[in-house]
Amino acid sequence: MAPRNLESIIRPNGVVVVGGSDHPGTIGRTVIDNLVAGGFGAPIYAVNIRRISHPDANWVESVEDLPYPLDFAVICTPAETVPHLVSDLGKRGTKVALILSGGLSRESGLSQQMLAAARASGIRIIGPNSVGLQLPHSHLNASFERGCAAPGGLALISQSGAIATGLIDWAAKAGIGFSAVVSSGDAADIDMADLIDFFAADTNTRAILLHLEGISDAQRFLAAARAASRVKPVIALKAGRGEAAAKAALTHTGALAGSYDIYQAAFRRAGIVMVDSLTELFSVADMLNLTPRCGGNRLGIVTNGGGAAILALDAMAAAGVATAPLDPHTLAELDKQLPCGWSHNNPVDILGDADAERYRIAIEIVAADPAVDAILVLNCPIGLVCGDDVSRSVSEALAQTRKPRLACWLGGANFDQASSDFAEADVPLFNMPEDAVRGFGHLLQAERAREASRTVTGVRHKMDLTLARAIITTARAAGRTMLSEPEAQQLLATFAIPTVPARVVATPSAIIDACAELDPPYAVKIVSPDGIHKSDIGGVALNLGNAREAQIAAEAMAKRIARDHPDVATTGFVVEAMIERAHSHELVVGIADDPTFGLVIMVGAGGKAVEILHDRAFGLPPLDARLARDMIDQTRIAKLLHGYRDEPPAQLEAVADVLRALSAIAIELPEVRELDINPLLVDASGVVALDARIRISDRADAGLAVGQLPRHEGAIPGSPRVPLDSRRGRLGALAD
Repeated sequence: MAPRNLESIIRPNGVVVVGGSDHPGTIGRTVIDNLVAGGFGAPIYAVNIRRISHPDANWVESVEDLPYPLDFAVICTPAETVPHLVSDLGKRGTKVALILSGGLSRESGLSQQMLAAARASGIRIIGPNSVGLQLPHSHLNASFERGCAAPGGLALISQSGAIATGLIDWAAKAGIGFSAVVSSGDAADIDMADLIDFFAADTNTRAILLHLEGISDAQRFLAAARAASRVKPVIALKAGRGEAAAKAALTHTGALAGSYDIYQAAFRRAGIVMVDSLTELFSVADMLNLTPRCGGNRLGIVTNGGGAAILALDAMAAAGVATAPLDPHTLAELDKQLPCGWSHNNPVDILGDADAERYRIAIEIVAADPAVDAILVLNCPIGLVCGDDVSRSVSEALAQTRKPRLACWLGGANFDQASSDFAEADVPLFNMPEDAVRGFGHLLQAERAREASRTVTGVRHKMDLTLARAIITTARAAGRTMLSEPEAQQLLATFAIPTVPARVVATPSAIIDACAELDPPYAVKIVSPDGIHKSDIGGVALNLGNAREAQIAAEAMAKRIARDHPDVATTGFVVEAMIERAHSHELVVGIADDPTFGLVIMVGAGGKAVEILHDRAFGLPPLDARLARDMIDQTRIAKLLHGYRDEPPAQLEAVADVLRALSAIAIELPEVRELDINPLLVDASGVVALDARIRISDRADAGLAVGQLPRHEGAIPGSPRVPLDSRRGRLGALAD
């Protein structure tokens, strides 16, 4: 559903440029000239206290002098004048104001004044600090960008005006057209979520492209993107990839949570395809719109040069692409039709003298193989055959298959000569084999994104909320934000996460009796409310063969910590039965608190070297079994968990159950701000949490921030909102 009033910019009854000018080089003059150059057919009015003379604009001295209510206004006057002008335009009947003016900051109070004026008069605002918008199909170029965007099917929404301007210039040379180019600016009112909603419903838009630096309202953004991705591709380039781990993180999970990783997880969940460059932003959009849906990652390759095929093979692993194993019947048919020197395998090298007919035959046979999910045809410029005939025959043959199809014509002249044939056949054409493979990888990513954006099912989990909340209440009453290890283990148990049999004692002398209730060997750990990593200060002793050894280890531990770390408070010891599993793997799983997306779930390779290994995947709650398994499969350690040589496969469903339990904790206990299980031991018999650390909020109501995120303060009501359960908040938006 389009945000209120925004539809009026499609066919406005006129445009008023407040601050319009006839002085060359000014923003006011450039906007009017661009409106005229774009072919805008409705009246253009320029408001300026000084009389201006422009052959295509009607001058008026003030907003009150406009002859009738105009749907759309462009404001390019000094910042201090904007709130009053917004009020006057709204009262005059203008529906949308595009504000190019900068300097409307919260510090100056001008942003709040502008929003208050808009709210009172009912006008909607794009900007401020925007470079404008273009709607080529409506012949509307309300910007001070250089040049007019050509009409096409791509809606580009950019938080950077400079990027938007540069892309218009680049796209013109590349022959790429747009349904819209919008610089969202500061997005004080109409934000990226509103614009995604709008272009999801726009019939001229076949794909939505996003260039963004950050998100102010994650809940609305993800809900809008998730809805849009079900009807058309949403492709994003996120600027800023540096690791931005929380400096104050007290758990491995928090320390490993880089901002770009979280964006990737959130975008995947919302159905957004992420790309790595501005060039890919457009090539992926073209790929997704020209290529049939993909049923798998097995690629069949037909080539006239083995070297080009090797480059394609080299790029496959990084793109998540596999080589299709050709069926014996396919190999037999190729043997009948091809010269005896062909490669007899996939890639199908049909030799350097391959003509148009040989290409056609090979393509038809390979495409018919049920093991081939997609087909890539490579051509190296060899002077033995006519290039025109080959490109025409290949493009026609590929157009006949219902499977995803790609082509790569190496060499500048070779590529240019073939471009028109493949464009006419709606077949994506690349000029480098690795680019073609990455293109197919993005198609696979889009399929995974569509799958991830489906409604979450089966998110209920066994839990004892009464006991879990009592544990948190007890810790908070003691003035603590870190649960002790026994409390952390007990809280995990309330959500059916398997833990180690343990006993808590106050002094080393009590360890003998505690060990009588456990099976040797033993592990002894200190209990501290300070949230330190116990192993870092010598607070862990393992493989203690009997109760006396456990007691001696505890006594030595207490003396050492008192001497070397006098600032660390200790309140007792935990005695555990050692878990010895010869074929087990150590994982780390947990909950981190991201400043943009809230609580997120992590899984990866664990143990002492967790930060060095840096093998992790993130997901947003709620998680069902499918999403939890997908998270596991994204990690490198997943290859080990599946089993190898004489190592049996681990019980992955048990790991998925733990991730679902963490998802339930994030939803039901939002006051848990960080949670770390390291290691989570997993093998063929199941999982067990050996150690846990949990940080809670310092106030009983702090967790409500998850469900009470305000939109921009003072923002204008009117665009649709995602209905949210008051408890689930932004986490629940993904489950709707």
